[in-house]
Amino acid sequence: MKNLKAMMLLLLLGITGSATVNAQETDTASISNKISSQQYIFIAQVAIPQTGSSQQLTGRYDLTISKDTIISYLPYFGRAYVAPVDETDTGIKFTSTQFEYSNKTIKRGRGWQVTIVPNDVTSVQKMFLTIYKNGTASLDVINTNRQGISFTGYIK
Repeated sequence: MKNLKAMMLLLLLGITGSATVNAQETDTASISNKISSQQYIFIAQVAIPQTGSSQQLTGRYDLTISKDTIISYLPYFGRAYVAPVDETDTGIKFTSTQFEYSNKTIKRGRGWQVTIVPNDVTSVQKMFLTIYKNGTASLDVINTNRQGISFTGYIK
């Protein structure tokens, strides 16, 4: 029974993974230009909390990066250390206009490591976005009053 569940999960991931390859950027020069010009969107497909199991995301969750604004519309699964004032505020949703943005090449030129520090958002300390040459990406979010969470997806 466990083998059947594992095979079904792999089949599902294979189908969804192959369907999204067409939607993501695959040109290395194009991705490099987007990162340096700060004009791209990270589309989240899977949320990976520190505790519990990963969650396949349905719907559009993203992180939009531009030179003057960062817009985060991401879900949150995990443990909160402080209860939110607004009970409906359960995701990682914010707009930041005062932030630090830096990027560097990953060893052996496999991709880029982007660090974002939103200075006008109290709920998020840092975001680490690892972007690979094939357009896939992973995002690690370090929160102030919650456990960290990771996402996998692609760059558009």
